[in-house]
Amino acid sequence: MSVHSPTSERPHSPPRSPVGVLPDQRTAVDKALVLLKSLADQDGEIGVSELARRSGLTKSTTFRLLGILQRNDMVERVGSDYRLGARLFDIGDRVYGPVSAQLRERLLPHLADLYVLTQETVHLAVLRDTDIVYVNKIHGHRATRCPSRIGARLPAYCTAVGKALLAFDHDAAEAAVLAGLPRLTEYTITDPATFRAELGHIRRTGIAYDRQEAAHGLTCVAVPIMGPAGRPVAAFSVAGADHRFDKARFAPALRRVAYEATRAVAALARAQQATALI
Repeated sequence: MSVHSPTSERPHSPPRSPVGVLPDQRTAVDKALVLLKSLADQDGEIGVSELARRSGLTKSTTFRLLGILQRNDMVERVGSDYRLGARLFDIGDRVYGPVSAQLRERLLPHLADLYVLTQETVHLAVLRDTDIVYVNKIHGHRATRCPSRIGARLPAYCTAVGKALLAFDHDAAEAAVLAGLPRLTEYTITDPATFRAELGHIRRTGIAYDRQEAAHGLTCVAVPIMGPAGRPVAAFSVAGADHRFDKARFAPALRRVAYEATRAVAALARAQQATALI
């Protein structure tokens, strides 16, 4: 008779995770998306170790997934660091269709004019539901840290470009109020009556301001760009550090550029109508 040790009769059990550490249940797709989001939150390039820390992944997993994303043009390698790839910008253009891409291209020269006139950071944004999406940006020489980046969404109610657009879109403005006006800083307008009064003032003057309402130390001034139907299709803004930023000084430049941009939008609309008739 053979003698078996007690351990030989036990069924094989899988290795256990360390006490108090739960296994990562995320799929490879989940992890890749977390990496892309982490890269999107970064203004410049970022290294593997920092990406791993932010995403909660091991360094080896992070490096492996970055290689896959790089082969598919979703990320680009710059030395030992990484940034979002050009393919994502192509995909982003398709999110809102060819009209947004045409609008961005048509308005880029006017955004450049605004930068030349102000030498500050300038933005082009559009309204999507109750958020604004930044579709273009030119950094000024004295760029101030701000939450805006191309493709980023922010609540419209606390940004200058957002208020410039909401002031001429009653339904979107009321939807923003109904959704709530959470406080981002102590300067954020959270009272519905005060917010509606602010939009009324913007309709009368054509100028909108963000007085440190979205981020501390950041001030912006914006104007809407009107479409042929008399509704805004986008907005320009100039942004700078609150301690040195003279908001009123940039209003004339914004009005002048917005006037030319409105004419360009009208010309684009006429060209699109003519193409549709062919």
